[in-house]
Amino acid sequence: MELKHSYEAIVVGAGPVGLFLAAELRRYGVDVVVLERLAEPSQQIKAGSVGPSSAEVFDQRGLLERFPSPDPAVLAAVGSGRPLGHFAGLWLLRGAPELRTMPVFAQQPQVEAVLESYARELGVPVLRGYEVTGLAGERVEVTHAGSATTVTGRFVVGCDGGRSTVRRLAGFGFEGTPATITGRQALVDIAEPNPLAKGWNRTGTGMIVDGPGPQRVLTVEFDGPPADRDRPLDRAEIEASLRRVSGTDVVVESLVTGTRWTDNTRLATTYRRGGVLLAGDAAHVHPPFGGQGLNLGFQDAANLGWKLAATIAGWAPEGLLDTYGDERAPVAAAALANTRAQIALMRPDPQTSALRELFADLLAYDEPNAHLSRLMTGVDRPYPIASDHPAAGRVVADRPVGSSRLYELLRAPGGLLLDATPDGAGARAASAWAGRVSAVPGPENLLIRPDGVVAWGGATLDGLDKALETWFGRP
Repeated sequence: MELKHSYEAIVVGAGPVGLFLAAELRRYGVDVVVLERLAEPSQQIKAGSVGPSSAEVFDQRGLLERFPSPDPAVLAAVGSGRPLGHFAGLWLLRGAPELRTMPVFAQQPQVEAVLESYARELGVPVLRGYEVTGLAGERVEVTHAGSATTVTGRFVVGCDGGRSTVRRLAGFGFEGTPATITGRQALVDIAEPNPLAKGWNRTGTGMIVDGPGPQRVLTVEFDGPPADRDRPLDRAEIEASLRRVSGTDVVVESLVTGTRWTDNTRLATTYRRGGVLLAGDAAHVHPPFGGQGLNLGFQDAANLGWKLAATIAGWAPEGLLDTYGDERAPVAAAALANTRAQIALMRPDPQTSALRELFADLLAYDEPNAHLSRLMTGVDRPYPIASDHPAAGRVVADRPVGSSRLYELLRAPGGLLLDATPDGAGARAASAWAGRVSAVPGPENLLIRPDGVVAWGGATLDGLDKALETWFGRP
């Protein structure tokens, strides 16, 4: 498939977030293209799962069945009350009532493959080997196979990672704290007998992880950032790091793949500059503890997709697109803060050891434990939506609706109104927004945005018209 001269939306970056955003736009008929610098999908080891809140969005798109079923041992652990997650390597998090869905236990390359197939099925052209080299207004300069061309896009979305070219070319601010550590993560073959202790272990020189997979290792060293971040990680380097942190003579026989990372932690000063927007790591970077980055990125895409599509279609209420950054930036800021705190709790000194002991004591109590569980999965703060309904601003919980499930009904593009009135008054009110909102009889009155977020609810229909106009424009 060749590059056209113009599109309604250009998504830069064919990672999981860019692919999912492009699919979201295409569901609404947007003429969108994905431009990716790399000629082939990256196989680097990165995230090992997708969080519960994003798994719910995948369920609302009919994507969950495309991923392999969870390991029975994992399911058994979930039902046993054993720890489900960690904070700074303290495997003590037990979950919270708001975490209703199992994570998707799939490596990032698997997630990317599923989403690329999904996007292509919807008709999204994913063009690899196309590097963005210039950006001026709607004009995007692209280089492919040694030739340069210019393509126009009414909107351009940078989903091109922490070193985003789009962010740099468009002049976004990116403020935060610089790197102080070097982290390394790799898939390796270790000579037997393997002297490394399984799981997460803190030593006098840093943190070391062996597992959960048979080849995965991770180290964190508090000796500053790497001298050459771009140099490929080789077998000798990961072996030396494992030896320094573990204090053993571990032998790495071969390196399958590996990467370095740091605690460079930054947030874009705005998520939008005119027709240019940012999503995923292009908008926020932080250490990978807890696998929060991919979850944040998918939530960005779900929030932005329908709002950008509505703006392109011409029915978006004034200011709708700006609510994307208003809603998502505080969630990212909270993730950045908790990863900074995790770095502080990992430092290899006696004072930090005492703090970790105190922290572990606090996590024995249910409410602090649930609070951190919510924080680590991004469900700790609802969007600021004007409604008295207790679920307002949060992703709606799945439930039976007629002969179907609510999440199955949300697979159709647009908003959804559950109408509990005996005479169908809610559906009649929503009919003025036909094509943007559908209505079905339901167990309660509830207006749900296309991203699955509750926008209004009530025992009566008071406030429904205002909510419909706020999120779906004039009737």
